Amino acid sequence: MKYLKYLLIFIPISIIAKFMNVSDTWMFILSCLSIIPLASLIGEGTEEISFYTGPKIGGFLNGTFGNATELIISFFALKQGLFDVVKSSIAGAVIGNILLVIGASMLAGGIKYKTQKFNVKVAEVSSTMLLFAVLGLCIPALFTHSVDPSLLNTRYEGLSLFVAVIMIVIYGLNLFFSFSTHKDIYTNHAEESEAEQAKWSLKKAITILFVATVLIAIESEFLVNGIEGVTQTLGWSEFFVGIILIPVIGNAAEHTTAIVMALKNQMDVALEIAIGSSLQIILFVAPVLIFLSLFFTPMSIVFNPFELIALFASVLIANRVSHDGESNWLEGVQLLAVYLIIAACFFIV
Repeated sequence: MKYLKYLLIFIPISIIAKFMNVSDTWMFILSCLSIIPLASLIGEGTEEISFYTGPKIGGFLNGTFGNATELIISFFALKQGLFDVVKSSIAGAVIGNILLVIGASMLAGGIKYKTQKFNVKVAEVSSTMLLFAVLGLCIPALFTHSVDPSLLNTRYEGLSLFVAVIMIVIYGLNLFFSFSTHKDIYTNHAEESEAEQAKWSLKKAITILFVATVLIAIESEFLVNGIEGVTQTLGWSEFFVGIILIPVIGNAAEHTTAIVMALKNQMDVALEIAIGSSLQIILFVAPVLIFLSLFFTPMSIVFNPFELIALFASVLIANRVSHDGESNWLEGVQLLAVYLIIAACFFIV
């Protein structure tokens, strides 16, 4: 990930370009190139903080700040009323984590090691929770897509808020489960984390984390302002931008970390990064965006049918590949193939 830092040069370039009023398409490209290294710095900062807070809290912070980029970008899209982009980026983050990240991790690790093993109990708990979370998103959508629109009333917005509250509560209970009542299941890699040394002081880590987050907020606004220009100039749909580009850009550093862990034969960590991030996107980021939308134009939690199919298929695959506690390169290829098919479908929409 050290090579990503060279992309930091695009931060001042993008700011200068903004003052020079360059085209929206160029602003979109420059902001994308700026966000990738900033997301990497956030990941590195939370990793350093984990040496001072302990591996469990550090892992939680890593997942939380790892999704901060996604949340910030979605907030600015929400502010502009780009609901299709917001919802597709939520779906895209989950699909990308499960198919792209786990697939690439299994492929990379499988090439180096014939078979890789991971903790079945942790994988089952996480994948089952993920299945519930996706069902939570599917049920309101299936209801609204199957009912005559004339029969829906103002309680429709209340349905989204109700589901969001349930999601937040389940997210809190999931944290209580992993940090308190069943924390012994999740302590497999504590010893490995404690064996390493912190490279930064706590003050430096917090400062870098704060500065990177502020800069991501600035670049995210540039990116969102350029979406319309990109869709018109390049002919890409908002669905493709939201479900493929934004999740890949926002989670680039997190994706790289998962692959590196797989290459170190730590498939447990790679799976925790991918599935844990997906859980937080659905159970925390999506509800928070629903609540934030109340300050602008209320956004529903209803996804379109194809997003639902892609989400549900991804989660079923995650449950399938995690049931035996082993992975190989062929399973990775299969996951990547499904991701490419989904990406191609959204590209032609």
